[in-house]
Amino acid sequence: MLGPGNETAARDALRAYPGGLQVGGGITNENALSFLGDGASHVIVTSWVFREGKVDWDRLKELSKQVGKQRLVLDLSCRNRGEEYLVVTDRWQKFTELALGPKAFEKLAPWCDEFLVHAVDVEGLCEGIDLGLVEKIAMWSPLTCTYAGGARSLADLEAVTQAGKGRVHLTIGSALDIFGGTAVRYGDAVAFNRTFAKQKIG
Repeated sequence: MLGPGNETAARDALRAYPGGLQVGGGITNENALSFLGDGASHVIVTSWVFREGKVDWDRLKELSKQVGKQRLVLDLSCRNRGEEYLVVTDRWQKFTELALGPKAFEKLAPWCDEFLVHAVDVEGLCEGIDLGLVEKIAMWSPLTCTYAGGARSLADLEAVTQAGKGRVHLTIGSALDIFGGTAVRYGDAVAFNRTFAKQKIG
């Protein structure tokens, strides 16, 4: 829910597909349970668990205990600064002090079910993914992780699947036909994922 005026539509979607959608954007300890009650499988949180550029561990632990770690996704959306990827909050405008790396993921993992990482520098541009970040996430994260940012083709989906060793999922947004894009057909993405799932099981 990026910006105001989206809550009613979000709740309608959750009720229409109970257990099938996650919800994020403005999630706090005061509204998280209500979104889960409306059908969200998980709540996604970023800004609320950071204060003055640092992880507010009390807030994180409180929210994790309240909703259950199995229903909490931590959004570690980041921007590149020098050789580091620093988490950004408040609609990706404010840099925090948290640099992504194995220690950060390990310390945060006990309090959530999975991670979401937007590569903000390429988000929404449809100019290609940050494959280096995908490879790092696959090495660093002990939990399932979803990468978002720059996806523009099925080739990107294949690249993330391979580079992420099957442990990193990909979000396709602007390029997807159901969102008005022309580069990726939703049906083709579904077919690819089903084929990959069969191979993994086999």
